[in-house]
Amino acid sequence: MDNGASSYRRFLNGDDEGLTLIIKEYKDGLILYLNGYVNNIYVAEDIMEETFFKLAVKKPKFNENSSFKTWLYTIGRNVAIDYIRRNYKFLTSSIEDMENYIKEEINLENLYIKSERKIIIHKAMSNLKPEYYQVLWLCFFEEFSNEETAKIMGKSKRQIENLVYRAKQSLKLLLNKEGFQYEELH
Repeated sequence: MDNGASSYRRFLNGDDEGLTLIIKEYKDGLILYLNGYVNNIYVAEDIMEETFFKLAVKKPKFNENSSFKTWLYTIGRNVAIDYIRRNYKFLTSSIEDMENYIKEEINLENLYIKSERKIIIHKAMSNLKPEYYQVLWLCFFEEFSNEETAKIMGKSKRQIENLVYRAKQSLKLLLNKEGFQYEELH
């Protein structure tokens, strides 16, 4: 059982500190993952908060068929999809909002992504199709297995393997255009 699962169990048993630990551990990565769905860091933060609110109020059962992180990201994905369905017509932003969004995203990225190589790769990833961005983010930045990624994205393991391959090829092409020198994208 990973730390998130034990913290969640503590929370369910009445220790609010368990939820606090979960939020501290997973909020930044969850925001950046959700940003791949909504392309707005502020909205991604709201969806992250709604995801944790759902944990706090509804207290869904964690069945331990997957890791806690996989389960949490799946809940976040579902909340993001619900948000997109409700707000599809209103997902446009003004130029001022976009400037603020970019500044906020860069600050969050710099806190979460430490190495220079990952920052370059992440910026190139933002030019990929959303599905490519999401699969690369989950597999390489969040270090989910293909099976866990498949659960989060609602796809089969084989679809994820194919998606990872195509996403890596697209990312390599983008990086080559930028003159980025890489050994191999693992």
